[in-house]
Amino acid sequence: MNFDFATPIDRRQPRDADQCPPWPSQKWHRYADDVLPLWVADMDFRSPPAVIDALSERVGHGVYGYGKVPESLEQALVDWSREHYGWEISPRWQHWLPGVVPALHLASLAFTEPGDGVLTITPIYPPFLQVAERTGRLAQQAEMTPPGSPGESWTLDLDAIEEAITERTRLLLWCHPHNPTGRQWRREELEGLAALVERHQLIVVSDELHCDLLLEDGARHEPLAAALPQLAERTVTLWAPSKTFNLAGLTAACAVIPDGRLRQRFRDRAKGLMPDANVLGLVAAEAAYRHGEPWRQALLEVLRENRQQLAEHVAGWPGVVCAAPESTYLAWLDLRQSALSGQESPAKVLLERAGVALSDGADFGWPGFVRLNFGTTAAQLGEALARMDRVLAG
Repeated sequence: MNFDFATPIDRRQPRDADQCPPWPSQKWHRYADDVLPLWVADMDFRSPPAVIDALSERVGHGVYGYGKVPESLEQALVDWSREHYGWEISPRWQHWLPGVVPALHLASLAFTEPGDGVLTITPIYPPFLQVAERTGRLAQQAEMTPPGSPGESWTLDLDAIEEAITERTRLLLWCHPHNPTGRQWRREELEGLAALVERHQLIVVSDELHCDLLLEDGARHEPLAAALPQLAERTVTLWAPSKTFNLAGLTAACAVIPDGRLRQRFRDRAKGLMPDANVLGLVAAEAAYRHGEPWRQALLEVLRENRQQLAEHVAGWPGVVCAAPESTYLAWLDLRQSALSGQESPAKVLLERAGVALSDGADFGWPGFVRLNFGTTAAQLGEALARMDRVLAG
């Protein structure tokens, strides 16, 4: 099948000839009309036709009352996990809820007490850094090791992680694959992490939101709880079709929890805090997992081409370091030795001087960096990179 990833979709213009307001978009309506937004993790592609068709059919039903997670969706995720990850999960392990970020906060409430430590490893997707404060817990952090030279990757610093763990640490918020660096963690790295987790008896929440967007040919995702079965009884795995199939606004995610005691604690804490399932989100999720694979494969080819286009521009930006992301449509750029060296916020300078909106690395715990979303059309990406050339090429 042929899918259109090239035609730009104008997400700012009125919906029809009567000048109805546009559908509001966090990505496209945060900045002025002359700004190209490459910040939030929201692609500029229409979702798979199978998803759109399923949603149209469900909308046509006309009744949108309280929904229930269908057994067919649970089985679809079981089948997807078996086929794509080699992990045999059970429907009873699944707890569907409205998003991965709510799940992170819920896990803190379910598995820790006020004053307990919640550990994150930076740089990291900003909500991770906010969980402890928002839930009355102790924020603890350890840093990754950045690339030492071009061609190298970000790596885990197990000594730094061990040093950050105290007798109060109860919960590790883990990101696999990693946002923002795009690392696909290797088995030996996971084994080192697992030793720390077991030694300190931590519970792990593994955010695997980008696991279906591995960019290396032949790459296969291994869920943490499957790669290291000894961690299964202390791990909550978070999955969602939102990033892969561009469905974030439909708020449907799943916590996969093999251990019955952890699962019950998670479910009990969710009562009164989490709304019932989003009926449209559940329909979209099932359609994506059942029928979205051809579209996903086509998307991966587009993302690989976009990644290459980005790399070619980065090569012409003196002092800019960007380890090629192995997954996701997000690139993590080190601008500390670039033409913007010394600027308090390189993202702000690029917004003002280039008209390109990127995510500020300070929000991820690392000032001097920016995160760039290349999940857009080749033409829009090319225009944004050309604008950045004028600032960074020197």
